[in-house]
Amino acid sequence: MEAKKEIHWYAFYVRMHHEKKTAEKLQMLKIVHFLPIQEVIRQWSDRKKKIKQVVIPMLIFIRTDEKGRMELLQNLPSLTGCLIDPATRRPAIIRNEEMEKFKFMLDFSDETIRFQSEPLVPGEKVEVIKGSLKGLQGELVELEDHSQVMIRIEHLGYATVEIPVGYVKKL
Repeated sequence: MEAKKEIHWYAFYVRMHHEKKTAEKLQMLKIVHFLPIQEVIRQWSDRKKKIKQVVIPMLIFIRTDEKGRMELLQNLPSLTGCLIDPATRRPAIIRNEEMEKFKFMLDFSDETIRFQSEPLVPGEKVEVIKGSLKGLQGELVELEDHSQVMIRIEHLGYATVEIPVGYVKKL
């Protein structure tokens, strides 16, 4: 009896500075993947420059089944392993809803997304009602006098973005 092919999002570790090259290789192989990248403005002493920066260094998300996951680890030298769920000691599965919220946050945020892996005390559940992130739901946290909306991605932590308090409503 053949096992049913269950396709999930997995978080793969990538060799340092190989994230973009790995994404290009996966694109060529027509493998569904997601490399979170955002444009940021870097300030040097003499100039400013817009650059595309990887949001979570040394990590790429790939949608595949268990067999495909194993084949990728064996055949792509830049992939060094998978994020492990500490409870099951198996490769962590990233839920579709979490990936969709994270992609939405990256696509529509005017502010820089930062990732925090340390657990935060859950705050108010909120929905963004104004601006480019309208409709996004998450938790509101106060960090260093700034309001931030947080999206929790199980096993990874929280993606946060700064949003004016007037842009969110309590759920």
